[in-house]
Amino acid sequence: MTDASTSEWDMEYRSRRLRLIGIVAAAVVVVIHVTFGLLLTISNTGPDNIGWSDQAALICIGLVEACAIMLLARPRLRVGSRGVSVRNLATERLFEWDQVRGLTYPDKGFGGQLELPADEHVPVLAIQAGDGARAIEAMERYREIEQLYRRG
Repeated sequence: MTDASTSEWDMEYRSRRLRLIGIVAAAVVVVIHVTFGLLLTISNTGPDNIGWSDQAALICIGLVEACAIMLLARPRLRVGSRGVSVRNLATERLFEWDQVRGLTYPDKGFGGQLELPADEHVPVLAIQAGDGARAIEAMERYREIEQLYRRG
């Protein structure tokens, strides 16, 4: 699927490990809440005054929690002629090349950091240590693209 929004980016990277963790954790939460919600009316597993609305509420709470957990699948890094786009859990920001000083991976961090002027940085949750060689390749690819647009 290549359209105008994806063709303008030379690189798009998402953490496979973080997405997998989010999907598995959300599925487990839904299964637990649905199971407990359905078993709630059995007389020997809970109070006698539990009704269908309590069951539905417990299941809905599980769905809301699963949706919140699925935010772990959102982080993305896109790099192109316009600059660097960083999408973390809640927001996406585009930094033009004149604002970007580089992409680093701190010694004690779990994710990359986009370096900005005045010693500021933005976390890049898409690049995770748990992705191993794939994350290293993404960092190398980023640096290649950065050199291309910094020269031009």
